[in-house]
Amino acid sequence: MTTTALTAPAQITASNQEWLRLKAAATALQALQIQDGSVPETTAHEAAAGYVATITAAISALAPSFPHDARYLELLVTDFGRWADGGFGVPDFLDSLQAFQPQQHRVNGLQHLVVFPMYTQNGSSNRLVEAVLIEVIWPEFIGGLEQGEYSNKLFVPIRFLDFTPGYNTNSAVLFPETVAVRETPTFTWGAIFADREAARFRRVLRAAADITSLQLPDDAAALLEDQKLTQETFVMWDLIHDRTHMRGDLPFDPFMIKQRMPFFLYSLEELRCDLTAFRESVKIEKDEDADPEARRHAKLVQYAVIFDRIFRFAITGTRVRNYDGLGGQLLFAWMHQHHVLHWTDSKLSIDWDEVADVVVELGARIEELYWRSIDRPKMAHWLAAYELISGTVTPNPASVWAKGPDALPLAGPPRGLTDQVLDDEFPLSMFYEALEKKMRPVIESTAGITGSSDTGETSGSGAEALNAG
Repeated sequence: MTTTALTAPAQITASNQEWLRLKAAATALQALQIQDGSVPETTAHEAAAGYVATITAAISALAPSFPHDARYLELLVTDFGRWADGGFGVPDFLDSLQAFQPQQHRVNGLQHLVVFPMYTQNGSSNRLVEAVLIEVIWPEFIGGLEQGEYSNKLFVPIRFLDFTPGYNTNSAVLFPETVAVRETPTFTWGAIFADREAARFRRVLRAAADITSLQLPDDAAALLEDQKLTQETFVMWDLIHDRTHMRGDLPFDPFMIKQRMPFFLYSLEELRCDLTAFRESVKIEKDEDADPEARRHAKLVQYAVIFDRIFRFAITGTRVRNYDGLGGQLLFAWMHQHHVLHWTDSKLSIDWDEVADVVVELGARIEELYWRSIDRPKMAHWLAAYELISGTVTPNPASVWAKGPDALPLAGPPRGLTDQVLDDEFPLSMFYEALEKKMRPVIESTAGITGSSDTGETSGSGAEALNAG
């Protein structure tokens, strides 16, 4: 259910004293916990109990400002008390987690107080008590899209107000599956920090355009100057991306839960969802009957997908089974080989009048792969996927997969093929090797970034040509 009348009686800021007490106590408690969230040292239980008492008192004091979360906050205090009374074993916050239903109240500016023992994706792998003060981003045009062709009842776009150390990282999602619980419930929501995505994008794009001498179109350049515009663009991108995972001609579980597959299949799935967002944005932009704000943001989504993929995804993280990195490499190489992206005279340029058709074509190729693979055995699908990628991105010369089916252990179990995939099956090109060296400090500087913390400045290397260093 989405309501438009709900408002909180008071806005809680990062300087609120009860919030600061809660944040400090949760941070101190983290130092006593181990990876599974428990506090095994009995000598630390007295201190842990004190921290929990501070946390629960702060939650109770703050609760009147969150009437839409009343039952959840009540059960949250109960879960903390039960954990402490039980001797701080592995925490179980199932009851409060199930009562927290932010997808029912997608109202622009509505706040939530989120406190759980949880790990943070791309942040900490430890289930420590984290606290996050957040605000929903739900502009009117997004509500219109969601009520129309792009229904996604689980999607909750949010921004940071403040957070404990687990989110002072690259983590940009708040997912219920990260919370410590006694049994796995049915998940009913997923939240994405659009402000972090947007701030990170702006900083990286500014530096990359400078380094590569890329001239941005005026509307794309506007993204560099306007955090609100950019984060709303990412909300639209994420809305369509997120729903795509469960839609289409899918030959397998798109999330690949409990499946061990070559990492390049994840690359294609994530890229498929992004290119669907791109294609649908092209459609919305051309629809003269669409909401003007939706049309405006639709064009910006196209820029965001291309720039985030080719400038950040491709060179972020390690080269160990980096599926998002490979997706960025594939998009860049596809655009280059279809002559809409050019690296000439040490300058990058893009033919914007022609790029949409080329990018949509790549998405269509992936969708055709999926459609045909419904009739294929698993290993045949894997081989076809590899052929699609390796036809554009050059494999590692040491790759067994690159030698073709005759070199692979096809007679054995599928995991034998997975074991033959190199950690860096598709190494960075010479262009990307040079770009990564210059962009590394910029990308590293985005850890912990939020919309309010980004000043627009970067620590990049300036507009030096890539081949100069």
